[in-house]
Amino acid sequence: MVRDGDARWLLVGVAAAVMGAAGTYQFVWTTVSGAVGARVGASPAQLGTVFTAYVVGQTLVQFPAGSVRDRTGPRPVLLASALLLFVGYTGLALAESYAVAAVTYGVGGLGCGSAYTVAVNTPVKWFDDRRGLATGVVTMAFGGASVVVIPLVGGRIEASYAGTLLTLGAVVGLVGLVAAFVVRDPDGTSANAPATQSEGPDSTTGVGWRTVVRTWQFWVLFGVMTVVNGVGLMLIGQSVGFTTGLGLSEATATTVASVVALADAGGIVVISGLSDRFGGERTVGVSLVLCGGSLGGAVVAGTAGVAPAFVLLVGATAFFRSPAFAVVPSLVGEYYGRARSSENYALVYSSKVPGGVFGGTVAGVMVARLGWVDSFAIGAGLLVVAGVATLTLRPGAHSEKRTETTADG
Repeated sequence: MVRDGDARWLLVGVAAAVMGAAGTYQFVWTTVSGAVGARVGASPAQLGTVFTAYVVGQTLVQFPAGSVRDRTGPRPVLLASALLLFVGYTGLALAESYAVAAVTYGVGGLGCGSAYTVAVNTPVKWFDDRRGLATGVVTMAFGGASVVVIPLVGGRIEASYAGTLLTLGAVVGLVGLVAAFVVRDPDGTSANAPATQSEGPDSTTGVGWRTVVRTWQFWVLFGVMTVVNGVGLMLIGQSVGFTTGLGLSEATATTVASVVALADAGGIVVISGLSDRFGGERTVGVSLVLCGGSLGGAVVAGTAGVAPAFVLLVGATAFFRSPAFAVVPSLVGEYYGRARSSENYALVYSSKVPGGVFGGTVAGVMVARLGWVDSFAIGAGLLVVAGVATLTLRPGAHSEKRTETTADG
């Protein structure tokens, strides 16, 4: 499918800018949270609660935001997200109490989630060929832009707390405002388009979430992404403790944290494009099996005290985990139609909530009771199971591929 020639890649670039701008709201938190706590008198536990509430809001808002986008186009959602992110940054900059900081950061989280669902589904709606690569470029920007922003914020936040956050709010809001008048969906691709006689969706129709949740493919994807989110958040949140808990040095722990961030972005770019050649199911399935194997190898290497191998294998774990976030949105669009891809992927993305519970609370309990080795060995096993489950996926009756095959026949 080729629509408007190279204009598709312009839309990918703008969607990536939206994704990167929204991503700063999540990733700069670790840099600014200390200053926020000092300003409003919040304890680390209270700040942790604020971030947890942000994650829940950022995740759950994607379904209603995606539904609106699928029915009315991206502009209303992007305008709303720009306003919400601006309010979030501005409120955090001016807050003088814990309650105000918590509420305004939560409001910005709604904007972050709304921007995310528009951005990640833009290439899904525009591409058949190279869809995996295009989605990977957009997805990578969520954390990739913050690699540049975080050092800038860290160098200014103590000297100019309010000014730094107000500047971020203005820039992020402006990006969303401009994007609202650039990003669009293909003509005729709407959830309100007339239904066709075919069994499955085509590019201008699609099946709604009530049908989606009755398919076995959805529950496999939901389970897989729960594991990907859960074990991933476990690794990211516990990387320092995991490293030192195995007897390795603080310097190694610092290196691991940096390697995880870089490998996460690299995996999206390198592997997501392979899905265009080998298929999404095979790409994600094999990648997750390798991810689980790498994490298991890291446990063995860390236990043996071989720091270089441990660092490389933890990096490989992050590298092979991240492509799922770029490829699964494409699979959802392929299985259930592009017209409602935003709301349908939002359902799959909601797996971040149980995944977050596993990666945080459950992981903490596991480490306390089982220790670092057994806890991360369980995580490795779950990743392998998730990879094998992904390899069982096949397009169903509602798939675009199935519909096209039937039409061609």
